Amino acid sequence: DIMFNILTLNKISPVGLGRFNSGKYNVGDSIENPDAVMVRSASMLDMEMPASLLAIARAGAGVNNIPVDACTEKGICVFNTPGANANAVKELVICAMLIASRNVPQALDWCKTLKGEGSNVGKLVEKGKSAFTGQEVMGKTLGIVGLGAIGILVANTAVNLGMDVIGYDPYLSIANALSLDPKVKLVSDVEELWPVADYISLHTPLNDSTRDLVNAETVAQMKDGVRILNFARGELVNSSDILAALESGKVLAYATDFPTDEQLCCKGVIAIPHLGASTPESEDNCAVMGANQLIDYLERGEIVNSVNLPATRLPLTFSKRVCVIHKDGEGIQTAITSALSASGITALNSAVKKNWAYTVADITGEADEAKIAAIDGVVKVRII
Repeated sequence: DIMFNILTLNKISPVGLGRFNSGKYNVGDSIENPDAVMVRSASMLDMEMPASLLAIARAGAGVNNIPVDACTEKGICVFNTPGANANAVKELVICAMLIASRNVPQALDWCKTLKGEGSNVGKLVEKGKSAFTGQEVMGKTLGIVGLGAIGILVANTAVNLGMDVIGYDPYLSIANALSLDPKVKLVSDVEELWPVADYISLHTPLNDSTRDLVNAETVAQMKDGVRILNFARGELVNSSDILAALESGKVLAYATDFPTDEQLCCKGVIAIPHLGASTPESEDNCAVMGANQLIDYLERGEIVNSVNLPATRLPLTFSKRVCVIHKDGEGIQTAITSALSASGITALNSAVKKNWAYTVADITGEADEAKIAAIDGVVKVRII
């Protein structure tokens, strides 16, 4: 029986690692020649990718710590675990919205200054509390930019809190649209969202089109006294622009899970130390999901939740399976099937994503691996 080697680059939940059958898998943080890597936040950007490496599973949604394009060129499948930590992040976003509304951080700090006042504390509390008067979220408008796994949960919870919710997502999937509360109003342009929202929560990936999404120009379109929540990626918000907006009072609060040095201790900033997914439940969910995806890929060639290769569902039973990662060029798949013409193909599956293709042939005979690997545009051939 083949043994697979799994290298862990962070402390991965034992519940997730428990998915790997010890009779088939060697798992550890000092494994050599790994078939797969499980990682959370450790940077792989400068890591030398071993020739043995077939897959990387990121226990979480963002893959900024993985050189995805370089992996694709080497035929390494990169997985993430969208939605596994969504509930944990949603709860923290709602928590931040409530504490931002009621000036809770400032009130907690002030309360600590009363230590030692003895029996006067009660009177001082009554006298001083008016400085921290806040507002209720019920009846207010929450604008959500990005309706993926987390954005949807935030939207639906906010509806249950009695808020008017407006959502913007140009890439809204059908599955996500179906799980969105019908009371959420969708807009087709983010510029429709900025002027009407009392609260704005960001839930988009970080890329060239979303970097500095909140900046002086977009803040100018927002309501006076808006509160902004950023539990997605720090760079979605231009730091100097948000600090200027807080100083002027245009923005009343900026709650972020990604504080920078210049934001700490600034007026209106609620700095949280990246606690979004920091719950045992979330870490277990991410690790289990990542491990399951690696097992399906290593043992059966199936791809679920890959960021660089197409999703591919495959028959559960097969005698021999040829898995080929290749460029999506004219004639490449034909050349692959032609190379397998004498192998007795019983099933053929192929899918494409961003100029890359994955072709899987179930066969009954033998396959010439070298012949397939020599086809122009093929980067990885694996026979299971």
